[in-house]
Amino acid sequence: MNSFIVSLIPLLILLIIKIKKAFHMLQQNWYNKSNRYLKWINKNKNEVFFNYDLVFFLLVILGMSIDMNIMVYLYCIAFSIVLYIYLSKKKKAKKPLVFTARVKRLSITLLILYSIPCFLIFKNFNLDNLNLYYFIFILLVYLSFVIVYITNIINKPVERMVFLHFKNMALKKVKEMSSMEIIGVTGSYGKTSSKNIISSILNVKYNAFPTPENYNTPYGIINTLNNYIDKFNDYFVVEISATKVGDIKDCTEIVRPKYAVITKIGEAHLESFGSKKAIEDTKFEIIEALPSDGLGILNGDDPIQMNHKILNNVKIMTIGIDNENVDARAVNIKLSSNGTSFDVIFKNDKTKYHFESYLLGKNNIYNLLTGILLGKYLGISIDQLKLGVKNVMPVPHRLEMKKHGNLYIIDDAYNSNPEGSLMALEVLSMMPGKTIIVTPGMVDLGPLEYQANYEFGKNIAKNKIDEVILVGEKQTLPIKKGLEDSKYKKVHVVEDIKDAFNLMSSMRDKETYVLLENDLPDVFN
Repeated sequence: MNSFIVSLIPLLILLIIKIKKAFHMLQQNWYNKSNRYLKWINKNKNEVFFNYDLVFFLLVILGMSIDMNIMVYLYCIAFSIVLYIYLSKKKKAKKPLVFTARVKRLSITLLILYSIPCFLIFKNFNLDNLNLYYFIFILLVYLSFVIVYITNIINKPVERMVFLHFKNMALKKVKEMSSMEIIGVTGSYGKTSSKNIISSILNVKYNAFPTPENYNTPYGIINTLNNYIDKFNDYFVVEISATKVGDIKDCTEIVRPKYAVITKIGEAHLESFGSKKAIEDTKFEIIEALPSDGLGILNGDDPIQMNHKILNNVKIMTIGIDNENVDARAVNIKLSSNGTSFDVIFKNDKTKYHFESYLLGKNNIYNLLTGILLGKYLGISIDQLKLGVKNVMPVPHRLEMKKHGNLYIIDDAYNSNPEGSLMALEVLSMMPGKTIIVTPGMVDLGPLEYQANYEFGKNIAKNKIDEVILVGEKQTLPIKKGLEDSKYKKVHVVEDIKDAFNLMSSMRDKETYVLLENDLPDVFN
């Protein structure tokens, strides 16, 4: 029995590696929200099912006809070899598994599930059944991704109780802080930038607090309320994300915003929403949750927003650049490698107010306009608004300029939508030196994904970018096709982002600007 246990050590290590990977993918797929984890398994069948573990089942068949002692050594060697292969192929995660309280609860349940067969085997251990025992342990390792999925299902009632506990704490806190007003921000893209810009501008006069990083789900919002908000906050600026109908409604039931902003409505998460109309209706859940004395701010250049029939009676104001019939319009726009300047015209006011910002790109003008209009509505003077706009710093990973010697990195790693990518290309093309783009393309666009990436390739060529580095051969095929169809030649395909950095360093000139456009999560690599 001792030699049997020793032979299982490599298999145990392999099991831990696979479970950690399964938990990692479960976490990055939002704990199977909208069946994302199951979809990931389906897309990665080779990794999950058709892998090196299959050789173990051949050993089970072989073990039926060989000596028991030899069999134990054979299994130990095979387990060790496969473990070595897994370790040698293991890549460093971009965003590692976070051992949250939820992951720890899942781990306890998983440990109980695995302990049951182990207990039964060792309690009734019989050398005659050795091959059967190996088969059971091998099966437990082989099905680790599936067992993690089952564990997640088992834990759902527990997670629901935990969620309700913290939700009630958050609701109580919101009720107690009646003087604090809440601003909700949603949209298909631009949410995080808009949230941070609004908060920064309001802070010239008030104490405004934005949800940290990407805390844009019910869990993230509840976490922020319970751990970050205090009695000194005048405004709480909440970013609200959605991947399916009802998601925004779930969040507004927690925070109940008085003011709401919709940035732009596009095709992000089209696969999980099912249709463009579902995306539109979901985004407007935030407007329709506002009280009668609230305010909704819409993008007047977005025809989807302008044509939507709003179901509640709430004051609506608009911002825009092309649309002249808006409440705050940007004109005389000047975009450069150093930032942006523009004039703002308010409805029923012929005066042009000049604003300057360090932010790059036309998209950020919309976000700044939103902050300016809301700030003015909340009683901030024009001079204070000018100062607030001037003080706004780039949001990390969203057209954020970083200098490394003679290499300038335009970090737009969190962007993954067609319109934002086009704006980023325009920013890159304005730069005075050599230009390089590094990208793995766009994802989560459903049936439109191939065409969007193909057009992205054509737009890269159209903007006359000097060099293109595509990350991931399979994922970037449509971009490459778009480049080829545009007769663009300077294309380089690399396996991962590390190779891309090595390559772009070798390409640098006296002054080089590199756009990092999107960085796919580990689930796509």
